[in-house]
Amino acid sequence: MRELLLLRHGETEWSKNGRHTGRTDLPLTSYGESQAAALAPLVKGKTFDPVLVSPAQRARRTAELAGLTDYEVDPDLWEWDYGGYEGITTATIRETRPGWYLWRDGVIPGDAAHPGESAAEVGARADRVIARARAAQGEVALVAHGHFLRVLTARWLGLPPADGRLFRLDTGTYSRLGFEHAEPVILSWNAPVLS
Repeated sequence: MRELLLLRHGETEWSKNGRHTGRTDLPLTSYGESQAAALAPLVKGKTFDPVLVSPAQRARRTAELAGLTDYEVDPDLWEWDYGGYEGITTATIRETRPGWYLWRDGVIPGDAAHPGESAAEVGARADRVIARARAAQGEVALVAHGHFLRVLTARWLGLPPADGRLFRLDTGTYSRLGFEHAEPVILSWNAPVLS
């Protein structure tokens, strides 16, 4: 593998409002669709093998609007399962858990559809995606979610999953991971196309 292109899906109503959106399958807003379409020049004329996309409609729609229509859905690319914090903002969580911080404190169990995950469990999924990417011959593209891609980047660099906290990632942005002297590095990060 030469390079790994990361695309974070465009804006949804919940991302716009700061609500934790793990497995709830929300569509893009109209602005989110504009963000996704603005990513198209980044991939035009390039060949990616493979293109891996989260099962969430927000990620699949982002891939399609960006021009990555020949993709494989990979369940390992789902966003962090926020358990009992699904759909809730950090400010609301802190009303009952002052100072709560996802990366340090984790989530509480939710219902059957949202049992919750630890950072280590998200990291294990990220490691599987990285192994698939490294087995590829050329460039690889991933279309997924903010917290998941932050964990994946930490793991790419050999850091613990919770060190994903160091890498802010906004909606509708792109990042590139690659190598310098055969060592994993970040080539670009959280680059916006639309402001």
